[in-house]
Amino acid sequence: MSLKIAFQMDPIGPINIDADSTFRIAEEAQERGHSLFYYTPDRLAYDQGRVTATGWPLTVRREKGNHYALGEEATVDLSEFDVVWLRQDPPFDMGYITTTHILDMIHPETLVVNDPFWVRNYPEKLLVLQFPDLTPPTMVARDLETLKSFRAAHGDVILKPLYGNGGAGVFKLKADDSNLASLHELFAGINREPLIMQQFLPAVSKGDKRVILVDGEPVGAINRVPAAGETRSNMHVGGRPEKVALTERDKEICARIGPLLKEKGQIFVGIDVIGDWLTEINVTSPTGIQELERFDGINIAEKIWLAIEARR
Repeated sequence: MSLKIAFQMDPIGPINIDADSTFRIAEEAQERGHSLFYYTPDRLAYDQGRVTATGWPLTVRREKGNHYALGEEATVDLSEFDVVWLRQDPPFDMGYITTTHILDMIHPETLVVNDPFWVRNYPEKLLVLQFPDLTPPTMVARDLETLKSFRAAHGDVILKPLYGNGGAGVFKLKADDSNLASLHELFAGINREPLIMQQFLPAVSKGDKRVILVDGEPVGAINRVPAAGETRSNMHVGGRPEKVALTERDKEICARIGPLLKEKGQIFVGIDVIGDWLTEINVTSPTGIQELERFDGINIAEKIWLAIEARR
C-alpha cells in the first residue's frame, strides 16, 4: 500500500531530528513506501469549494544539517491525498482553529490526523475537565477574585495560559505569593482568554510523565524531570527525559480516557501524569516518540502508521 501523505507543520528547517515527532512519523512513512508532501499552515487555503495547500514534495533523511530535500513548489488539492497530518504546534489561537475548520471539509474522505473537529473541541487543557476524579483540583477562570479564592482553598498552585504550550507562561505561586494580581494583569493585557489554575503537585520534582497512546491504547511512557531550580518539566525548557515504566495508575487513567480518544479519531495522543494525577491530554502536536524509542526500543511511528493504514 502506497499512500499520498501531506504534512501541515511548522517550518521543517529548524527542527531537531533527534527529538521531533513529526520528523520521525515522516521518516517511517517514507520507509513504508508512502509519498510525502509538506506545507506550512499559512499556505493552507479554501478556494471555491476546494481545500488547497501550496508546498513541496518532501524527502527526509536522518542527517543533521541536511535532513530534508524539497521538490518543485506546487499547489495541490488536499482531497486528492489519502492522509493529511495536522502537526503544527500551538498556541491554540484563531489561526490554528481556522485550519481545523478548513481541514474539516475534506475529512474523513481524506483522513486528517488527528480528527480536526475533535482537536478543535478537545484542546489540551480542556479535555481533562471531563475527568475531574483523575485530575488535581483545577479551575478555569478569568476573574481575579475567583482565582484568589481557589488559591486560598488549595494553597500552592500552578497558573498557566489556557491555550499555551511547551511550558511557556507557566508559574508556580505559593499560598502567600503576592504576584498573582500582577500576573493576572499581565495575561489580561495579552488576550481575553481565561487562565487555568491547578493545585501544585510536589511529585513533579520526581518528574512529569508523558504517556503515549496510539488509537486509544497506551504504548509506553517517558519521565521528564525538571532542571535544577525549575518547576516546569517540558523538554522545551530543559526537562530531562528518563526511562520509566507504566504504573497501574497510568493504565487505569488510560483505560478511562482511551475509548473516548479512539472514538473521536485521536490516533496519536500524549497525556501528562504527575504522581497519580492526569494534568493534560495533548492532541494537537504531541511529542516524545523518539525518546521512547531510544529508551524502550518501541517503534511508536510504526504503530501509528499501522493504525492509519488500517483505516485506508
